Amino acid sequence: MSEDKGFYSIIEYAVDGPETQAALVDAFAGIQDRWVRFYPGYVSARFHASVDGTRVVNVVSWASEADYRRFEETSDTEGRLAAIQAALDGLPGEVESRVSSNPRYRVVRQTGPGPRAGD
Repeated sequence: MSEDKGFYSIIEYAVDGPETQAALVDAFAGIQDRWVRFYPGYVSARFHASVDGTRVVNVVSWASEADYRRFEETSDTEGRLAAIQAALDGLPGEVESRVSSNPRYRVVRQTGPGPRAGD
């Protein structure tokens, strides 16, 4: 694997069903558009919805840890957090944050397609 300099914030929510799940994804995609996507080094936000309608995992990708740190230092954190809270308050159902105190990750190993490894 080539060295991956990407940096990720992984955020998980438990929700009370598919309607809340879909509303959470829509609300948080809007937050990315309004508060995050224009910062240098931002790559994407991928929203993963569990097939049973009970979870949403948001993987926010940055080009580097330095880009993420600059975002943290220069962004309107207070405004963004208020927008997140307003989005959560406006959802049609119950949401429980499963965010750890430090949801930041680096890729340390990756496997990909190829022939079967020898035994």
